Amino acid sequence: MKIALIGAALIAIAAATAPAAAQEEDRTGIRAGDVLLRARAIMVAPNERSSDILPAFPGERASVDNSVMPELDLTYMATDHIGFELIAATTRHSASGRSGTTRSIGKLANTWVLPPTLTAQYHFNPRGSIRPYAGAGINYTIFWDEEPTRGLTGAVGQTRVHMDDSVGWAAQLGVDVDLTPRFFLNLDAKYIDIDTEARLDTTAAGTQTVKLDLDPLVVGVGIGLRL
Repeated sequence: MKIALIGAALIAIAAATAPAAAQEEDRTGIRAGDVLLRARAIMVAPNERSSDILPAFPGERASVDNSVMPELDLTYMATDHIGFELIAATTRHSASGRSGTTRSIGKLANTWVLPPTLTAQYHFNPRGSIRPYAGAGINYTIFWDEEPTRGLTGAVGQTRVHMDDSVGWAAQLGVDVDLTPRFFLNLDAKYIDIDTEARLDTTAAGTQTVKLDLDPLVVGVGIGLRL
C-alpha cells in the first residue's frame, strides 16, 4: 500500500512538472537570469584621425586598415529588459603613411588590438522572437605585439614600436532574431572610442610619434545561444 501511494505521488509530481519543463524549453524570448552566448564574425573599421608624424615628417599622417576576425561575447540579463554584455576579441591592424616619404614606404607597423568592452543594454521586446536592443558602456583597449614592417626597417634601420593603451566609451545597437527556442541570429554594431599615441624608435630617423584617434565602427553577424 505504501509503495502504491509513493508511486502515485511520483507520477503526480512528474505530471505537474513536465508541462512546466516543456514550457521552459519552448518559451519565446529572454527574461531575468538568462545568460546569452554569441559567436560573431566582426569587421573592425577604424575612422581614424591622425596627427603629423613628428618631428621628421611634418605634414605626413598615418592611416589604419580594416580587420575581420571572430568574436565571442556573453550577456547576463539582470532583468527582463536590462542586460550586461562583455565582448572578447582581438584583431590585427597595419598602419601606413598617407603621403610623402612615409607613403613611399607603405605599411609602417603592425599591431594586435585587444578591446574588452562592457556595455549595459536595454532590450526593447524581451518576450518576442525579434528583440532589438541598444547599449552604452566602457572600453579598455590593449595594443600588443607591435612590430615594424620590413619596409620601415629597410628604410630607417632597426625600429621599436610602442602604442599606448586606451580607455574610452562605447555605444551599441543590435537585434536578436529567434531561430529556435534557444538559438538566435544576431546583428550588432558598435562605435568604440579609442585614442592612442604610437612611438617609433628608429635607428636612422630617431624617435617619431603620431597620435591616432581610431574610433572604429565594429559590425558583426553571428549566432547566439540561450544557456
